[in-house]
Amino acid sequence: MAPLCPIERRNHVWLGTESLLEIPGTTDGGHRAGYVCGTCRLAAAVAANAEDDELAVLTEQYAKRRPLSAARLQLDGYLSRIIDQDFPEQGLRVRRPAVLRAWMAAYATAIGSTTSYERIAKAASPDGQPSRMVTAGYREALGQLWMLDAVPAWLPSSNQFSRLASTPKHFLADPALAARLLGLGEARLLRTESIEMLGPQDGTSLGRPFEHLVALSLQTYAQAAEPTLSHFRSQNDDREVDFIVHSTDGGTVGFEAKLSRTVSDSDVKHLLWLKQHLGDELRDMVVINTGPAAYRRPDGVAVVPLALLSP
Repeated sequence: MAPLCPIERRNHVWLGTESLLEIPGTTDGGHRAGYVCGTCRLAAAVAANAEDDELAVLTEQYAKRRPLSAARLQLDGYLSRIIDQDFPEQGLRVRRPAVLRAWMAAYATAIGSTTSYERIAKAASPDGQPSRMVTAGYREALGQLWMLDAVPAWLPSSNQFSRLASTPKHFLADPALAARLLGLGEARLLRTESIEMLGPQDGTSLGRPFEHLVALSLQTYAQAAEPTLSHFRSQNDDREVDFIVHSTDGGTVGFEAKLSRTVSDSDVKHLLWLKQHLGDELRDMVVINTGPAAYRRPDGVAVVPLALLSP
């Protein structure tokens, strides 16, 4: 059996194993080390600003194994199946499928943010948004189908922090779904074409999916050791850490996702602030970016390219 993509933790139907591409530089074909699906490898190359010749090779390899048009059709088929089949199987009748599809697209603009469900509903239908009861039904059903995969807020039991936000950070099951719902194909992503994203957090239509991919990767790797994944945000939005991995023995690691090849002092200021408050309880600080190599800054923050992230 061909190995699965390391970020494909729920065996998504649109990522066939025939589209797997070998990662250069790996020594085995193991589940986590040797292969990644063509969609994610190509997306990672785009996010990392790969050289034109490398990107051309990847695109050619992927096109031979799974044409991008076929991948888009599979994504559309998966989304349609959720509305036409999975919802009725959950005992929910979708009276207006277009309204549900619009709500899902609005949710996709909120990935990587803590925006309110009211704002998502308004973005979905500005002239007559669905009722709160209807959208609550959407969220419950989509959550049961693992379509929504929000990261909860970190609320430590100790009183080291006060006035923490408790709103979850929105994510879908896979960033490819968000891109498809927003109509962001490979050409628009390559042009880094921007669309309006919801939420108080900064982020573009390329930066948010990058953070989404980081979240999915951390969730996948964290499951092996059974820690929890959450995010940290103060109630007045002056302090925020993208992801917190917290183990059962009390150890904590803070992660920031930065769609950049370089990391500045401003990119690590919240991690260093968190270190001041947690002390030795914060066992490491990591910025995940798109740079060429991993290294540790003089202030102790590790910088790790997403392509090198592993358990």
